[in-house]
Amino acid sequence: MAIKIKQMLRDRILTDKERKNLAILEVIRKNGPISRTDISKITEFNIVTVSNYVNHYIKKGLVIEGELDESTGGRKPVLVELNPKSGYIIGVGLNMLSMVGVLVDLETNVIYESRKERPPVNNEEVINQLVALVEEIMANSGVEKDKIVGVGVGIPGIIDERGRTIRWPGSLGSRDVSVCVSIKDTFEKRFGIPTFVENDANAAVLGEKWLGLDRDVRHMLYMFSGVGCGVLIDGEIYRGATGAAGELGIYNPKMVGNVPQAGALFMGRWENDLGMTARARDLLKKGEKSVLTDLVGGDFSKLTIKDLIKAAKDRDDFSMKIIEEGGKNLGLKIAFLVNLLNPEIVVIGGGIEDCGAILLEAVKTTVKEWAVEEIANQVKIIPSAFGESSVALGVVGIVAREVFAQA
Repeated sequence: MAIKIKQMLRDRILTDKERKNLAILEVIRKNGPISRTDISKITEFNIVTVSNYVNHYIKKGLVIEGELDESTGGRKPVLVELNPKSGYIIGVGLNMLSMVGVLVDLETNVIYESRKERPPVNNEEVINQLVALVEEIMANSGVEKDKIVGVGVGIPGIIDERGRTIRWPGSLGSRDVSVCVSIKDTFEKRFGIPTFVENDANAAVLGEKWLGLDRDVRHMLYMFSGVGCGVLIDGEIYRGATGAAGELGIYNPKMVGNVPQAGALFMGRWENDLGMTARARDLLKKGEKSVLTDLVGGDFSKLTIKDLIKAAKDRDDFSMKIIEEGGKNLGLKIAFLVNLLNPEIVVIGGGIEDCGAILLEAVKTTVKEWAVEEIANQVKIIPSAFGESSVALGVVGIVAREVFAQA
């Protein structure tokens, strides 16, 4: 049976019951089939409490009893696990170059997935394209609508606390773009399903934690193509006072057109691709030699980050140099952030990780050179485990957490 979601989990204090729901069901999700005794040991809740909660989940159809566990004496304990078919979640995420939509069961097994090229604009058309992506998933997944317990939308920009409006900060030298349409209302009116809206980097950092990394990781940064940052502090997303935390760059609208590109290397705003495409175009126009010239037929306005990545993987010296330079610039920002926040892990994602080892090694080297030695030696810098799917899976995690808390 579908689980009804009452209210949003984000930025509110959980009740004792919700906290226990979330803790017990996360243990079952990650470790099931598992006995009630082992759940009690992991959560440190007493066995009577665990049994009462688990019995309630079984009555609701959220958890099922399976095979008996081996016993060291006495009656064999019964194992329990999530019933993945008790509900399904749709997540859609907007990346640097693509839109990804997934439908998963409550064990986060992907039932259906779709990838589209994202519109090259930041306006209401992007929202319409994401709505169309959810429509496609619902039409083609084979899952009945009343089994879908929630929709998650991960999108770049500064989102107000109720998902009512969104503002896309412009890159260096360009103005911000605001969309006053309510993303949450648009989806809920169209589909009649509770919808949760989250910033892309926040969603991605939760996705890495929820699905990929060891549960003991509690302090993490997710660098979303260098323009946004998801911050996990003590196991929870840090959003700041108004939900706008994680924007990596300062901006003065009075200085539009008057800020040198070099200013972006430190405090200014960047392009999604760290400015690498613009840098390559500028050097190629000045006569630098590269296979990219033939690849775009001499029309450098057609050059994209995909072309740059492809050429680098084919060992084009010029493209490799551009990506290495981009990695060093990103490493400077990361060095500042790891000094400030001292995370255990920094994840590189949002599409920029497609640049591969050249960029990653440049980032690591630069962080070691610029960060405090004790911090630089312990922090792990890794590419996203889920690539383009990180945002979509991250918002799935946000919905799933709410489902579990309200169980």
